[in-house]
Amino acid sequence: MQIIGEKCFTKERIEIDGPLIIKPTVYEDKRGFFFESWNKKKLDLIFIEKNEIPPTFVQDNHSKSDKGILRGLHIQKKPYSQGKLIRCIAGKIFDVAIDMRINSKTFCKWTSVFLTEENKSIFWIPEGFAHGFLSLEENTEVLYKATNYWDKESELTLRWDDPLLSIEWPFQFLSNDIILSEKDKDGLLVSNLDFKTLSL
Repeated sequence: MQIIGEKCFTKERIEIDGPLIIKPTVYEDKRGFFFESWNKKKLDLIFIEKNEIPPTFVQDNHSKSDKGILRGLHIQKKPYSQGKLIRCIAGKIFDVAIDMRINSKTFCKWTSVFLTEENKSIFWIPEGFAHGFLSLEENTEVLYKATNYWDKESELTLRWDDPLLSIEWPFQFLSNDIILSEKDKDGLLVSNLDFKTLSL
């Protein structure tokens, strides 16, 4: 794993402070490949060099999705805010992070990355960001580490198609309509949230 993560930008090419795309060093030969998918010391160096506290992970999650399944947009309120370290081990996803930090200069702006089993990129999404992804291939599997436990009462689901966010989902890769859970169908519009009482 390289010790410097790539910065992330909005669609307007404005840098978003926090999210990083981490490129692991992959060793390949005729037998296959090997790489460190997570190394605490090397990952910690990224944050130490930015004068930030390195994340501590408490939970690993594993999802499998068929092509066209959209999961999100999810975020947890404090004190159950989650940072996530995400990678795709089979298939391909379009992964999105939306800045929901009310005092951020990029509030409600989003950044995205394609994560695939081929590129082996790893996406760091800090606390204060909503997260979602669209599966672009059958039998896509995603692994991610979380800095806090899932808490049903703290979770908010935002609408994936909120016009205020204007996320440019790559539907050109799909031949059918997207598939959503009932929870994700009932996501909230950002304009209906009361940020004075929310603790994101």
